[in-house]
Amino acid sequence: MKIKFQYKIAIVSVLLGTQITFAQKKDENIGTEVVNVVKPYTPTISDAFKVKETPSLEDDDNSKKEDIQYNIFSFPVASTFTPSKGKAANVDKEKEEKYFSNYATLAAGNYGNINAELFVTQTLESGNYVGAMLRHLSSQGGIKDIELEDNFANSSLDLTYGSRSNALSWNADLGYQRQSYNWYGLNSALYEALTPTDKATFIDGIDEKQVYQNISVGGKLAMNESVFKQATIKFNRFSDDFSSGENRFVAKPSFEFDVVEQNIKADFILDYVNGNFKNNYFDSGELKYGFANFGFKPSFQINKEDLSVNIGVGFFYSSATEAGDNQFLIYPNINASYKVVGDLMIAYAGAEGNLKQNSYKEFVDENFFVSPTLGVAPTDQKYDIYVGLKGKLASSIAYNIRGSFMNEDNKALFKNNVYSYENTNTDGYAFGNSLGVVYDNLKTLSFFGELKADFSKNVSFGINGTFSSYAEKDQKEAWNLPGLKIASNLDFKITPKWSAGLNVFFVGERKDNIIISSIDPSFTNVDEVVTLDSYFDLNTNVVYKYSERLTFFLKGNNIANQNYQRWINYPVQGVQGLIGANYKFDF
Repeated sequence: MKIKFQYKIAIVSVLLGTQITFAQKKDENIGTEVVNVVKPYTPTISDAFKVKETPSLEDDDNSKKEDIQYNIFSFPVASTFTPSKGKAANVDKEKEEKYFSNYATLAAGNYGNINAELFVTQTLESGNYVGAMLRHLSSQGGIKDIELEDNFANSSLDLTYGSRSNALSWNADLGYQRQSYNWYGLNSALYEALTPTDKATFIDGIDEKQVYQNISVGGKLAMNESVFKQATIKFNRFSDDFSSGENRFVAKPSFEFDVVEQNIKADFILDYVNGNFKNNYFDSGELKYGFANFGFKPSFQINKEDLSVNIGVGFFYSSATEAGDNQFLIYPNINASYKVVGDLMIAYAGAEGNLKQNSYKEFVDENFFVSPTLGVAPTDQKYDIYVGLKGKLASSIAYNIRGSFMNEDNKALFKNNVYSYENTNTDGYAFGNSLGVVYDNLKTLSFFGELKADFSKNVSFGINGTFSSYAEKDQKEAWNLPGLKIASNLDFKITPKWSAGLNVFFVGERKDNIIISSIDPSFTNVDEVVTLDSYFDLNTNVVYKYSERLTFFLKGNNIANQNYQRWINYPVQGVQGLIGANYKFDF
């Protein structure tokens, strides 16, 4: 049945094909015909079936992948190649400079200035050593437009004996110092209206000379492998030509030990001072003072990668042995640093406080022209909060910037002494030509910046500056404290034998107080706050190295010839030249 149907289809197809063929041959011109499209043709794409990238396998016979191991068949090959030995390039090695243990320096200049130093040391058996240092600096004076003597002399001798070893080191020190100065800062208003005869009588009646002497005994002990680390002790006996005397004893032992894998440091402080002045400024009685300060300062340090933190606290007890109040004080002792960019940028901050023991000797070291009638008391440095940034701008340029805020109670300030016509004290400092000490609560906001650069091994440069703003409580001004201080230095080596240096410092304006009084109603009392002009001091030096032992030098101080006043009515010497030599030697 199926076969017959296929035959029928084949016969019909043949007949249709024959019909079409005959029709085309019969009339080849089929003419034209208009076809109207009722609906536009819109083609569509049928859905496609996506072939999977990873077809599923239904074979049960999936064999496991075999691990293939590769082995290198190696055998030695004989070689006759012999590399030539490398040769280092020649380096110009500088001659190593010889160091000497001793030296002597002597220099002289105008104003009768003399500067001399001698340092000797000798190593003994078993690591022991002995040393001595002798210093002298003096001037014959000669400052223009002053009426009193202005010469000075400062001499000192220090001896030491000690021993060094791997486990223990110690030394004992003995020193003596003598200083001679003059209270030449006399206010010209006291004599400019006098007749020449009266002026000469007035000037001749002033004995302006003062002499200070100090004897010191001390020592230091350090141990490397012990809980006890080190201790320093020192005793000073300070006196002057006006029967003033002061004793001071300072001991500072330090310990270091581990607690729960944490290193703990403990510093102890004993600071005792006791002294007296024969008279007060108005010649009405003796002045005595005495304080014993006991301190304990524990601390520990935390180091974690780029962060370092030191955490501590200070406990102090101050006992007044003559006059004053006993106090118990606590101070912060915290500081931290963080390496922001390695050694290129290090941020640091801290909050620190301390009890500062003032003394007659320390006041004289800072200001030779104080009167021997001072009130001496400690300063409570409550806190100094600071934050800063330091690091390197390049491999040879270092910087440091810092801002701080300090709060101090009983801050010591130098202030010009008054001149009273009724004062019965006729000593050489009682003519308004000396400075006393006043105390006040002071808050100080300061900004510090420093830049150091070694441009090459022959040239180095440095500059730093401090800007300060003060807020006092009782005093009219922060007496004799400058608002701006700048210092800079430049050192360079010209040739192997010649070198030179230049340094300059600038000090801004300061305030002081001139008081001239009398009970005479016809006299107009003077109470004037004066401003001391800012000043700069330019110094230079040139050095010639004659040999490894002998060196010649030339120094110039205040070469800009600035007639400035460091303290009120105390002008300094003008241009100063000093020529000298330094000789090094061994025994």
